Amino acid sequence: MKRIFVVVLDSVGIGELPDAGLYGDNGSHTLYAASTSTYFNMPNMKRLGLFHIDGVKEKFYETIYDNAFEGTIARLAESSKGKDTTTGHWEIAGIISEEPFPTYPKGFPEEVTRAFEEKTGRRVICNLPYSGTDVIRDYGKEHVETGALIVYTSADSVFQIAAHEDIVPVSKLYEYCEIARNLLIGKHSVGRVIARPFIGEYPDFKRTSNRHDYSLEPGITMLDQLKESGFDVLAVGKIFDIFAGKGITDTVRTHDNAEGIEQLIANTKRDFEGICFVNLVDFDMIYGHRNDVDGYAKALTYFDEQLPRILEGLDKEDILMITADHGCDPSTPSTDHSREYIPLVVYGEQVLKGVNIGTRKTFADIAATILDYFKVKQKVAGTSFLQDICKK
Repeated sequence: MKRIFVVVLDSVGIGELPDAGLYGDNGSHTLYAASTSTYFNMPNMKRLGLFHIDGVKEKFYETIYDNAFEGTIARLAESSKGKDTTTGHWEIAGIISEEPFPTYPKGFPEEVTRAFEEKTGRRVICNLPYSGTDVIRDYGKEHVETGALIVYTSADSVFQIAAHEDIVPVSKLYEYCEIARNLLIGKHSVGRVIARPFIGEYPDFKRTSNRHDYSLEPGITMLDQLKESGFDVLAVGKIFDIFAGKGITDTVRTHDNAEGIEQLIANTKRDFEGICFVNLVDFDMIYGHRNDVDGYAKALTYFDEQLPRILEGLDKEDILMITADHGCDPSTPSTDHSREYIPLVVYGEQVLKGVNIGTRKTFADIAATILDYFKVKQKVAGTSFLQDICKK
């Protein structure tokens, strides 16, 4: 029974792409930034080959004293236009986005906010690019006093709605997000509408784990092809939201990385044939966007500490793929995503040891390789590297 576990370490980029300057991301290297913390320690990922990847080994040269490693590794470039979660995950699943999703550096136009106010019956406040923690600090009091909805965006293609759970129940906030999703079409088709509930009293407001993403519906992906071919597609974390539920046979939402890792481990003990697609969001949401280098390092160290438990659950035909979706360098002045290469570390009994397949031109090669492994005729972008990484 064949299984592939795809684990996305959300935002763990490994160095600027050649066009990073167009996005204001020159010099970004998320993994290296986290490694400057004294809390950074990843011996297990090192053993699998993470620090031998192109663009990583140059940064960590002095720490690599053993040329041997136990996995197959690669560096993947992003062919899509953009640097956000939706774009990155869709490309991993075989969709290359030729046009970037719309962004709103000056806030949403009146035609959008007015229609949203009319549909919800609530006034909009803020309507600017903002940090998620700063926006509730600066606008939370007004929201609590008036019931107006805090609408904000970022450098990414997102329409975010923040509301206090005592003022706007979570179910009602989700309803408002669905209204926004239905309004944001055509030229305003943002990648995601995001519910951002919070609790507490001014000035000590705190976001809760009841976040929910409403993505655009993608075209045909690797997930759809697997499902249509009778394979299982298990989603852990926000994977279901990113793909608007398409191509997924079973899903579980998680509150943090720890829960996501436990669900992943539980799925290694589960009988299924197909893929388990996992997103671990804390790297990005809690640490990258808040420029918390130490927190980012601790989160990477925690994942590394749990990795042996994940490996123990692999059967002889299983393959583990550890990758990312973009960068979010916590050491730069920006709190936004960064345009970076992503790592790929592949491990399993069927996988060759100590092989570096270099730099690939698109994340979509992951999708092509997975379809190749399950002998499903490819209808998505990407080139399979299966023959380069598996034992004959």
